[in-house]
Amino acid sequence: MSTGPIRLSHDAHTALRPPVTARITGGFWAAKRRINAEVSVPQGPGRLEEAGNLANLRAAAGTAEEGFTGDFPFQDSDVHKWLEAASWQLAGEPGGPAAEELAGQVARLAALVSDAQDADGYLQTYYQAGPGARRWTELHWGHELYCAGHLLQAAVAHRRATGEDGLLDVAVRCADHIDAVFGPGKAVDAVCGHPEIETALVELYRETGERRYLDLARYFVDRRGAGTLGDGGATGPRPGAPYWQDHVPVRDATAVAGHAVRQLYLLAGAADLAAETGDRELREALVRLWEDMAATKTHLTGGVGSRHDLESFGDRYELPPDRAYAETCAAIASIQFSWRMALLTGDARYSDLIERTLFNGFASGVSLDGERWLYVNPLQVRDGRTESHSDQEARRTPWFRCACCPPNVMRLLASLPHYMASGDAGGLQLHQYASGVYAAGGGTVRVGTGYPWEGRIAVVVDEAPAQADWTLSLRIPHWADRYEATIGGETVTERAERGWLRLRRRWRPGETVVLTLPLTPRLTRPDPRMDAVRGCAAIEHGPLVYCLEQPDQPAGLRLDGITLDTDTELVPEHRPRLLGGVTVIMARALRRAAPPDGWWPYRDAGGGSGGVDDPVRVTAIPYYAWANREAGPMRVWIPA
Repeated sequence: MSTGPIRLSHDAHTALRPPVTARITGGFWAAKRRINAEVSVPQGPGRLEEAGNLANLRAAAGTAEEGFTGDFPFQDSDVHKWLEAASWQLAGEPGGPAAEELAGQVARLAALVSDAQDADGYLQTYYQAGPGARRWTELHWGHELYCAGHLLQAAVAHRRATGEDGLLDVAVRCADHIDAVFGPGKAVDAVCGHPEIETALVELYRETGERRYLDLARYFVDRRGAGTLGDGGATGPRPGAPYWQDHVPVRDATAVAGHAVRQLYLLAGAADLAAETGDRELREALVRLWEDMAATKTHLTGGVGSRHDLESFGDRYELPPDRAYAETCAAIASIQFSWRMALLTGDARYSDLIERTLFNGFASGVSLDGERWLYVNPLQVRDGRTESHSDQEARRTPWFRCACCPPNVMRLLASLPHYMASGDAGGLQLHQYASGVYAAGGGTVRVGTGYPWEGRIAVVVDEAPAQADWTLSLRIPHWADRYEATIGGETVTERAERGWLRLRRRWRPGETVVLTLPLTPRLTRPDPRMDAVRGCAAIEHGPLVYCLEQPDQPAGLRLDGITLDTDTELVPEHRPRLLGGVTVIMARALRRAAPPDGWWPYRDAGGGSGGVDDPVRVTAIPYYAWANREAGPMRVWIPA
């Protein structure tokens, strides 16, 4: 039985199921998770205290004289997300002083949450301790159900990690209150402006077996699109119904729209609902919407959300590198949605997008030392860029006024092992490659790899059914134009189909499969309909997207003054002391000749550049590692 964020019911209608056991023991993601465990997660309570989140809980409980502190009504959600992250961390901790300290902090914050809850189950400190009682009257911007959803997810994680019921009891009282208030013929017949409650209710149903929670999730999914939120009301901006996906029912939607995080949280919840109910119409809509997102509204890094305006998806192929919003939370939401689609359908392409997003648009969201964060993740920072005073600009910050991203990163990293593998009745599937131990489908494997710096992945089958055939499935990434596989040194004759190399046989304990993927640097070009980057190229290496950052280039070279020589060889070189140990890619570019002096920056298209382009050597680093040194220009897409 899975102890991760998703635990499907016995009757769930999915092709695959989450792993029973999943541990990452070494390599790239183990290092990221160690920093998360040793630096980021332990800092959470202090950051939440400084920002006033914990004071709000004390105010709601009546143990503090001050009222609500902060700029946003959803600040409780940061506490809930930290509790979820810390709970998943406890689930994987081996014990010792660090685990005891973390368990103590979890118990302390969980007690604050419990004390703040009203007798009827309501919990949202903005409306409990703020000016005036306005419960359930500001659904556009109040985030009451959004915060409740994160509370439910934290409680489920705490129960699965510790076996304790205290926080789960808080969540159940909260869910029961919502069930008493919302629905046809009840006090409120509408949806929340920020989806999140849907996926949380399904998981609470899976944890408790209480069918009412699944039915309530179905109500919220089916009610959306009826226009109950209007254009925003008098208490906030008027972005219109598409902003919160209230313009068309989920089943009828043909394109992802509006606020990117809201859209993807909604679709993750709808995928959970489809998994538990077998709703084929809903499933078909989810496939259609995922395809629209992936094919026309996703940056090369896996980031989504093209517009700073309303943190929203743009039009089809509207993917500007310099104005990309690509919020870290949106990358996390994309991973959550895609993982549910991978389990629902069994298709490898969903895990292809997860890999791309994990290594690039998500990993960039936290600094290498775990101390600072990015809210937005653009693909270009211009020379001479003008900084604003917003804490959501493209620079790393210790915390944010709107601090949704840091604890969201923490909870994904803490639960990351459960996104690596899955199982079915006949075997185990490896979706992502990280050294570790994974058990599902009646078998257990050990993985050893230096991925993404090395393409060799060794999989040792420790356990498999003794008297029956068993299938070990390895995902062949969509970027891999070739691969090699052996079992016990003998070449595998099976070929991959639809992204999966399926090896079915009667396994002996200790047998080893070696999969070798081609880690050769490559140039990638965009779809020509992406106007902002037409005529450009980007450098990729395995699952990693690369960028040029100013500190790695020759003195005096301006990143907006070069073109990439696409005929040159791309040369990889591992540098263990650079940025925590990375492989850089060296390439030849052409320093464009300066245009003639003048007051007008445009010239005759047939006039040429007015000079000779000079060759220059440039060095690209993995995109996830940018903005860890001095501020300066950066770009992924380079004119070719």
